[in-house]
Amino acid sequence: MQSVASGNAPNAVLSRLVAFEAGGGTTAEILALFDSLPPVPVDAMRGRWRGSGLPSGHPMDGLLERFGWYGKEFNGPEDVQPLLCKGRGGTIFALNPAFVPIGLVNRHIGLFNTRLAGAAVALSARVAATRHPTARLRMTEFRGVVTATMIYDSLPIIDMFRAVDGDTLLGVMDLRGMGQPFFFVLRRDGAP
Repeated sequence: MQSVASGNAPNAVLSRLVAFEAGGGTTAEILALFDSLPPVPVDAMRGRWRGSGLPSGHPMDGLLERFGWYGKEFNGPEDVQPLLCKGRGGTIFALNPAFVPIGLVNRHIGLFNTRLAGAAVALSARVAATRHPTARLRMTEFRGVVTATMIYDSLPIIDMFRAVDGDTLLGVMDLRGMGQPFFFVLRRDGAP
């Protein structure tokens, strides 16, 4: 099994991921890719990562980007910023997830997945900025494999990760009450 530290993803795996990023895929297709990838140890997560949603027909597809989501930062098992946002002028800041009305978003996703809502959230996001960690990393079992998992402090959300290569991760967000998983890709800052 390929190690996350190896930095060498088989071309077929990387090609499948790039195809999903360009044209989307079904939940079953993306889960099959996720299941084929090796687990990620917590210590391999350190650093800042750029994020992007992976289209799967999920109602949240494109929502995070509309709200100015930049990615995540992992400074250690107890020090995680799960929602880095890009503000005006390109400044990156951490958003406190406690201010995200995730239950309301989950129940009324269509209201939030508009340009107007995106602009409103982007304008108000600085008010919800934080310098404190708002999530933790643990090794947990998901789909039969123990891998790095991010647990939000204030939301019923966990994100599980698998390694595409040493600088690319495929993530699955599990939100209580959400009918299907939400997929995203993380690329280490500074990686091509």
